[in-house]
Amino acid sequence: MIDVPEELAAAQEKFNGKAGRAFIARLPGLAVALLERWDLRVTGAPMHGVSALVLPVDRADGTPAVLKLQILDEESEGEPVALRIWDGDGAVRLLDHDASTGAMLLERLDPSRMLSHLPDAHEAVLVIARLLARLTSTPAPADMRRLGDIAGAMLEQTPRALDRVPDPAARRTVAHCAAALREVVDDPGDRLLHWDLHEENVLAGDRADWLAIDPKPLAGDPGFDLWPALDNRFDADDVRWRFDAMTDVLGLDRERARAWTYGRLLQNCLWDIEEGRPLDERQLEIARRLGTRTP
Repeated sequence: MIDVPEELAAAQEKFNGKAGRAFIARLPGLAVALLERWDLRVTGAPMHGVSALVLPVDRADGTPAVLKLQILDEESEGEPVALRIWDGDGAVRLLDHDASTGAMLLERLDPSRMLSHLPDAHEAVLVIARLLARLTSTPAPADMRRLGDIAGAMLEQTPRALDRVPDPAARRTVAHCAAALREVVDDPGDRLLHWDLHEENVLAGDRADWLAIDPKPLAGDPGFDLWPALDNRFDADDVRWRFDAMTDVLGLDRERARAWTYGRLLQNCLWDIEEGRPLDERQLEIARRLGTRTP
C-alpha cells in the first residue's frame, strides 16, 4: 500500500476541492495497479508537489525511473504530449504514459541536485535560458493550449480586476502590463512553451548536466517563458541583467519579449486579485524594473 503524504492531500483539498479529494482517494489503488501493469518496484520514499505524487521505482530490467501520478486538468494533460515531442532534448524523457489517468513513467533524475542549489545565480539564469532555447525551438502541436486564448481572456478580465486594486501605483503598473500585452496579443506565437521553468523544475541527470521537468505546456511566444528566472532568488537590481541575458541567449526581439513578460506578470496579478490576495510587491517591482517602457 502506498501512503499518500498529508501535505499533498491538503493541497488537493485546498486547490481542487471535491475533485482533489477524489484524486487522493484513488491514488493508492492507482499506484498499485500501475506498479503491477508496468512491472515496477518501489525503491524509495514518495515525493510530491502540489498536484502530483512521484514514486522512485526500478523497471524490470533494473533501470531506475519515477512513476508520476497527478490530477488531470488543462495544465497536466499537455505534459506527456510535450515530453514526447522534446524526446529528452532539454527535458526529462517520457518512458510510458497512461492516457486514461495521466500517469507517466519518467526517467529518473536526481532530486537532490536542483538548479536552485547552484551557488551562482547568474549561471542558473543562463542554464534556464539555454534550456528554453532548446525547448522553444519546437513548434507546438495544433491541439495544444494556446497562449493567444489565455491572453485574450486576461485582457477581458483586466478592467474589472483593476477596480479591485486600491493602491493607485499598483493599479497603474497592472494597467501598464495589460497595455503592453494588448500590443502583441494578435500575434501570440506558435512555439512549444514550458511555462513553469523555475529553478526547482531543473534537475541534474546522468546523461545531461541539467534537464527540465514538470512542464505546463502552451503554444505561444517564448517571451512568456522568461518570468520564473526573473523571480527566482529575487534581486531587484538584477532584473534587467537577467532579462537581457535571456533574450540574448534565446535570440528574442527585446521589445516583444518585454511585452509578453508583462503579460505573464499580469497573469500573476489577476490570480492574486481573483483570490482576494494583496498584489505581490515583488511582482510589481519586476514590472517596474523591466525597462524604459515602464512608467
